Amino acid sequence: MKQMLTRLVLTLPVVWLVVSLVFLLIHLVPGDPILEMLGEGATPADIGALRHQYGLDQPLWQQYLHYWAGVAHGNLGNSIRLHDTVAHLVAQRYPYTLALTLTALGLGLLLALPAGILAAVRRGRWVDQALSVVSLFGLSVPGLALGPILILVFSILLGWLPVSGASNGVAHGNAISVGWEYLILPSVAMGASLAAILTRMVRTAMLEELGQDYIRTARAKGLSESAVVWRHALPNALVPIITVVGLQFGALLAGAIVTEKIFSWPGLGRLVVDAISNRDYALVQGCLLSIGLTYVLVNLLTDVVYRWVNPRMRD
Repeated sequence: MKQMLTRLVLTLPVVWLVVSLVFLLIHLVPGDPILEMLGEGATPADIGALRHQYGLDQPLWQQYLHYWAGVAHGNLGNSIRLHDTVAHLVAQRYPYTLALTLTALGLGLLLALPAGILAAVRRGRWVDQALSVVSLFGLSVPGLALGPILILVFSILLGWLPVSGASNGVAHGNAISVGWEYLILPSVAMGASLAAILTRMVRTAMLEELGQDYIRTARAKGLSESAVVWRHALPNALVPIITVVGLQFGALLAGAIVTEKIFSWPGLGRLVVDAISNRDYALVQGCLLSIGLTYVLVNLLTDVVYRWVNPRMRD
């Protein structure tokens, strides 16, 4: 418990840095964001009114304190294009991005764990070589190229899956309505490269553990090969794998921006792209802040999983 409290305290400076960088985003963008939002034909009165509305006519330190106060109270400003609060728009889209990211992550783990373990157990055989070729192919094809290919084959040519969207339009109050068939193609496009990375990582970690002395001792005691692999080698090999999964979660969030645009998925990625196109800087800040804080939270949860998987990490 003491270690987790220490880790939580150490996370606070990271949160401060993320919020500060998101705040500075609007000031680091070349040009005047107010002029970009209103266009060249805006009158000085309109420019001054909008600058006052966003608080950009105040000193920088006052804007910084005001932004922190808004973040602490869940007030991220208003979208000038969508005429709604940024917090409400992010809350609407965030579940879709989270559902897509977790599905892609689950798909990657579902493919990578058995494939990597099989490649390590059958090292040097044809199965190992075949899986190496497949994983190399998965690493070579980015989601930007794989997405249109999946749409062309499975949606247009075969007609098995929908081209884009997230549901059939049936809503249940404020609850998220996502059809599983809409998740397949975008999650495959995002999870394929992750599965390739994790397969090679699982293979390397398992090979290292299978060569340890405690594995030879377990085999000498007469344990079955499945018990040696799954009960002894795999738990110790999971620590570096969990590290990669935690880092790749952030990569999936970043990759969701492209994937959501390709498949018209109504998540944060598509929202931030539209906000950038519309020069809606308050909405851009809100989306980036949500993604950044999610990544920080995932890193904190990764430390918790370390200690749950490997008891030696608790000491």
